[in-house]
Amino acid sequence: MKYSHKLIPILVFSLLSACGKEHAPPSTHKETAVKYEKSVILQGAVSNNSGLLKTGKITAKSLNGDVLAETILENSARYQLQVPAGSLWPVLLHYVPEKANDDNEKMLSVAIQPTTTKYDINPMTTAIAKQAKLLGGYTLSNLTRAAEERVHVPDANKTSTGFRGDPTTQYGGWH
Repeated sequence: MKYSHKLIPILVFSLLSACGKEHAPPSTHKETAVKYEKSVILQGAVSNNSGLLKTGKITAKSLNGDVLAETILENSARYQLQVPAGSLWPVLLHYVPEKANDDNEKMLSVAIQPTTTKYDINPMTTAIAKQAKLLGGYTLSNLTRAAEERVHVPDANKTSTGFRGDPTTQYGGWH
């Protein structure tokens, strides 16, 4: 039987993707900064487990800690920052509360692509950023992997976590 050379990579990818993600080693890809020539406006909302936060400071920083832009939240949970042309990406979006006496209130989000301009900042984005850093740095693959590890879907039946009710009506019935 003859196989097309185009099918071999698909077969290899299929076999590799069947492997469990739990045992995958940390990515060896280190974060690499890329310079973009155009300025970018980043925006989003800031919240914690109690709701929207309407005071505090948002600072956009490069990986080496250079401050690219900053703004103060004034009676609004929405922020907007203009990252100047020539800035290195990814950009770290730091939130510091008005009364910064508790490190637990500081939060982080990683703006990885300038083509995506909406980046909320909350405890989940902070946890994803911390996990991506542990996986080897702020790369798209590490951020994606860290986000996937935060989603809670049972392996046994692939139903939504916490579903209560008749399973025959979930997702429109049995599939």
